Amino acid sequence: MSRSLIDLAPPQERAILVGAPVKRSNARHHVQEHLDELARLADTAGAVVVGTLTQQLDRPDPSTYIGRGKVEELKQLITEKEATLIIFDDELSPAQGKNLEGELGKRTIDRAELILDIFAVRARSAEARMQVELAQLEYSLPRLVRMWTHLEKFRGGIGVRGPGETQLETDRRLVGHRIRLLKERLADVAKSREVQRGGRTGAFKAALVGYTNAGKSSILRAISRSSEVFVEDRLFATLDPLTREVDLGEHQSVLLTDTVGFIRKLPHHLVASFRATLEEVREADLLFHVIDASHPSWEEQRLVVDEVLADLGVAETPTRYVFNKMDALPLEQREALRARIENLAPGSIFVSAREEERGAAGLEPMRTVLRDALRARRPEVALMIPMTHGKLLAEVHRMGEVLSSEADEEEGVMRITGRFEPAALARLERDGAVRR
Repeated sequence: MSRSLIDLAPPQERAILVGAPVKRSNARHHVQEHLDELARLADTAGAVVVGTLTQQLDRPDPSTYIGRGKVEELKQLITEKEATLIIFDDELSPAQGKNLEGELGKRTIDRAELILDIFAVRARSAEARMQVELAQLEYSLPRLVRMWTHLEKFRGGIGVRGPGETQLETDRRLVGHRIRLLKERLADVAKSREVQRGGRTGAFKAALVGYTNAGKSSILRAISRSSEVFVEDRLFATLDPLTREVDLGEHQSVLLTDTVGFIRKLPHHLVASFRATLEEVREADLLFHVIDASHPSWEEQRLVVDEVLADLGVAETPTRYVFNKMDALPLEQREALRARIENLAPGSIFVSAREEERGAAGLEPMRTVLRDALRARRPEVALMIPMTHGKLLAEVHRMGEVLSSEADEEEGVMRITGRFEPAALARLERDGAVRR
């Protein structure tokens, strides 16, 4: 079973990062930015970066991904920096990983394995731990041969089956059995989550989605005034979806859910494992795509998230871009960004969770969007309620947004105009309210 880098390694690994984009890909224009992000991932996993190596490839080498000359250069760099871990920014095939470890004599992983490791460390709930374990096992299954290289010397020739191969087959069966078990358990959890969502039927639901560390948790904490929402300036601080009620005033409220952040080259096993959790996104009436306005690569990050959302089948869900951390930009850059985005993506909003927490109205544009969305779903209706029915009158004010109220002394009724959820309106009519 896969374990964390932090569990397997000394207190701090000394890592060398390798970036080798294909020449014809756009990645070669962002090599340093991608390595900077990989360095942050390594830091989150508990490693210290001691060196980097880059190469532009016509095509990846099928045996070692990078060219023979770069492998030799990497060997020298390992010796100079006393490195203990090699991290590739691109995904390695099982054969490439095995060959590189044999050539370099050091543990070699790729970006996907590093992200899985971080998720393993940060998973807190039982569901998240099962999801991460499932992704790790599915990732490691084709790579089990790599883990048993220390038994190769026991393998014989034709017709001879050594203990290494026997153990490998045993491990494959055990891993396959564990994968089936985890999928069954996660299916049960998904059913429970569906029941929970059923209890929220009728409530307006919005979800925060976006690149990791864009500030989604900070927004949820500030707009819901929930101090227990965990916030940390690190990648993947939040893995479990968290829903809080947001009071919009005038007896209006919505449910807002914070979801796991996305990242470039997110392992597909991880996306598949977290699909049940991401059902919260599918159930949302409105998505807020949170973007870190202060990040130099926010445009690439936006496209990454849009691709994942399309893969999840929520491309048709109403979505508003939310440019967060506007307070981190100089005034001139703020105005230039606003002008550009208003042409690129009309309807985008600009906020600051930090200003909200300082007492300013940094998230008021989000509240306005939520109020408008709520009103659009709750058409204006006129009701008549007997003046003697005090309890029902109180329910009207509690369950909806009252726009006007007028007493009709002759008929002995209150004429009320307001906006109500369909379920609330049906309940009021059952209790005696008459639509006019």
